[in-house]
Amino acid sequence: MTPGIGMFGLFVIATLIITAWASARNTTSKGFFTAHREISGVQNGWAIAGDYMSAASFLGITGLIAFYGFDGFMYSVGWLVAYLTVLFLVAEPLRNVGKYTMADLISFRLRGHPVRAMAAISTLVVALIYMIAQMVGAGSVINLLVPQLGYSTTIVAVGTIMLIYVIFGGMLATTWVQIVKAGLLLTAALIMSFLVMLHFGFSLPAFFHAAANINAAGSTGAVRNLLQPGLLYQGSLGKLDLISLGLALVLGTAGLPHILMRFYTVPTAKAARTSVAWAMSLIGVFYLSTTFMGLGAATILGQENIGIRLSNGDAIRYIAVHYDQSKALTAEYKRNGDQYLVVQPNDNLAAPLLAAKLGGEYFMAFVAAVAFATILAVVAGLTISASSAIAHDIWWNIVRKGRGDEREQMIVARTTAIVVGGLAIFLSIGLRTLNIAFLVGLAFAVAASANVPSILLSLSWRRFNHIGALSGMIAGLASSLFFIAISPAVMGIDLPGAATHHIIQANPLFPLQNPGLVSIPIGLIAAILGTLFSKDEQAETDFNQLVVRANTGMGAEV
Repeated sequence: MTPGIGMFGLFVIATLIITAWASARNTTSKGFFTAHREISGVQNGWAIAGDYMSAASFLGITGLIAFYGFDGFMYSVGWLVAYLTVLFLVAEPLRNVGKYTMADLISFRLRGHPVRAMAAISTLVVALIYMIAQMVGAGSVINLLVPQLGYSTTIVAVGTIMLIYVIFGGMLATTWVQIVKAGLLLTAALIMSFLVMLHFGFSLPAFFHAAANINAAGSTGAVRNLLQPGLLYQGSLGKLDLISLGLALVLGTAGLPHILMRFYTVPTAKAARTSVAWAMSLIGVFYLSTTFMGLGAATILGQENIGIRLSNGDAIRYIAVHYDQSKALTAEYKRNGDQYLVVQPNDNLAAPLLAAKLGGEYFMAFVAAVAFATILAVVAGLTISASSAIAHDIWWNIVRKGRGDEREQMIVARTTAIVVGGLAIFLSIGLRTLNIAFLVGLAFAVAASANVPSILLSLSWRRFNHIGALSGMIAGLASSLFFIAISPAVMGIDLPGAATHHIIQANPLFPLQNPGLVSIPIGLIAAILGTLFSKDEQAETDFNQLVVRANTGMGAEV
């Protein structure tokens, strides 16, 4: 048994024990969706951090910093600052007004099934995009350690384990898996940062000097060192792309269904605020460490050595420490007679390969196992948010009009989890070439465009009504998905097997990588115009009740 398989196995066994313990308490929808609201503020802060510090953070951002330096670090800044939006605008009102889902908040004063249905659809879309990103990361990191499984088999295995957590353990099991995972991830990140600085004699000037001596070609071909801005976002178009990404990350967090759902697991609004404070502290420490991991990978490994090694076109197991770095596997390296190793760049592997170089095979196995834990925890949270949207919003409130029983709602929730998980597995296999931090950025853009305008306007604008909410969510969701479909994110990628099957890639019709700069204003303007051109006196009357409940917690779910 390899170290990687052993550590994967230990984590899976431990979390399955947690799931078995939690399953006995998941007899009601309240237990399944909110863990009976018995999670403390500190525990929820750790769980939120575990939910938020995803594979996109650990693998994707580390890779982006390794290849794009300063520009890659912008992802870390955006994701950290985003929690200020959640703290000041969303956390407390959401806990006081809602019950299980984001749609509960929007529907509180905006009566009617269409609003709730549209919020549920938006939840499903955001959750699915986010899930794909996590599972692509799972395929990359596990395939590195256990290539004999194959990428597709790995994705199916991850999806199956995740479904076991959700179906049997519900929110309670998912919460504790996220807490355990947050502790492991912070430990791995801090150890790697320590080892990187040890390599440079704990000298920050030496560390940053080494990074400044690495020159790389940016997205438009211009050569800069890693500490200079402009490698990823070059020229006027690059500046617009950076602004677009920043808007998506800062606003999108306040519209992520799986993050918002965590605030329903705490008993009080005060606990919700405590959750955010703890989450921000933990997330801040982690994102600071991505600088050391990313630049450490570039300076210690070398960008040319970050990727999957191919032997005659087939992926083989590669552990950086096993090879003589003086021979520099930059293009082809002859070994064992006629066998050649060729580098296929994969920036999602910067963290585990750096771990191999600094700490050997066992440390890489630990880091890969932590990445695996990260993926399982986040995907489980996403799956619960998706299943709650169908079971609670669509089935319970729209189809059954609140007249079904608990057993029926639980069956629907678990069935939905299986369907959504299966769809995510299928799509993840086809999108294996994308950087996962980049892919998650798209999920944030969709959340910011479709969800955030309606959430904020429903909490702050008396006149806001159901027509405005519907207009904003439909326009935001449709425009963000449309611009993603015609952007370089989709039209510019090389599909697996495209050349073999004579598939011609079209030139992108929309220039920005992230659509937030355009789609977020579209969603906001549509929500405002929809409200101004319609009238809903009941929504205005209910606004007073919303304000009292959102700010005092009177009448909140317990």
